[in-house]
Amino acid sequence: MVRRNRMTAAVLLGAALSIGASSALSGSRGSASEGEIRTLLTMQTEAWNRGDIDGFMEGYWKSDQTEFVGARGVSRGWQALLDRYRRDYPDQKAMGHLSFANLEVHVVCADGAYAIGEFHLQRENDQPAGVFTLYFRKFPEGWRIVVDHTTVFPSTSSK
Repeated sequence: MVRRNRMTAAVLLGAALSIGASSALSGSRGSASEGEIRTLLTMQTEAWNRGDIDGFMEGYWKSDQTEFVGARGVSRGWQALLDRYRRDYPDQKAMGHLSFANLEVHVVCADGAYAIGEFHLQRENDQPAGVFTLYFRKFPEGWRIVVDHTTVFPSTSSK
């Protein structure tokens, strides 16, 4: 049943994205939603740069259905994502300073949106960067990331 619900959600999201890509939303709803999503991403960036992973995670849907897709595969669940971030970024030095570039937010319906962009981490010994696609859903508490697909660019440093 859960698999069927995910499949249905994926089909509906795909259809919504297709419709959204072919026709721009007009009016205040699209603008307000885009602004709310951008504000959420700014709050996440600020939390990250303070070393506050718990604050950063406020941007994600707190559900077992939240998904993260990356080079190591798919992980499911808000708690699994929190555990991953805590393991991979144990302190402020490992977290570095996060910034986004070329951020685009696309609101496809009243409760669905996606964002694409580039991320950059500035750290003492390296500067990882990559691209991401974030899928958002609007809940009573506001917009939340339900799927995060992040790809890190290959390192250009030689060893």
